Amino acid sequence: MKKRILLTSFDTWLSDQQSNSSDDLLLEVTKVDSIPHDLKFLRLLPVDVMLASSWVIQKIAELQPDYIICCGMAASRQQLSVEVGANQGKMFLPTVVDLEKLVSGTVATDISNDCGKFVCGGLYYAVLNYLQEYQLTTRCIFVHVPFLNQENLVAILADFLLIIHNLALA
Repeated sequence: MKKRILLTSFDTWLSDQQSNSSDDLLLEVTKVDSIPHDLKFLRLLPVDVMLASSWVIQKIAELQPDYIICCGMAASRQQLSVEVGANQGKMFLPTVVDLEKLVSGTVATDISNDCGKFVCGGLYYAVLNYLQEYQLTTRCIFVHVPFLNQENLVAILADFLLIIHNLALA
């Protein structure tokens, strides 16, 4: 049985941005024909914690996915970063996914403890909190995506597809 996986990305937030690398990566994923999972996309989320969180939670309720991969741009990073969890004030919620196992075999991915205080951390916290509060078995991770270019696109896309595959096996 195919695993249903919800993938999210953000829109741009600065007037000089042509795109958001999180959405660029999901666009590349849509071009891959051989993915054996049921991927559902919620792209170009508004860069607003409350709006983005409500859109994602509504989509979770509608689709009831097995897994969620939220993606956000991290311009200062050089590789994919899978986030351990998210903070809200002094509260910390970790993912229940075994991240060491998840990133096994990747070459351009690390595990990060810094989801940030911008919309990425807010969305991740809101989704993890929703899953915990309603005792859902859906598992969620957050992946920060660096700027994509000709030098890193192949490795990052390959790693992201491997992460999707590894998550579906978890």
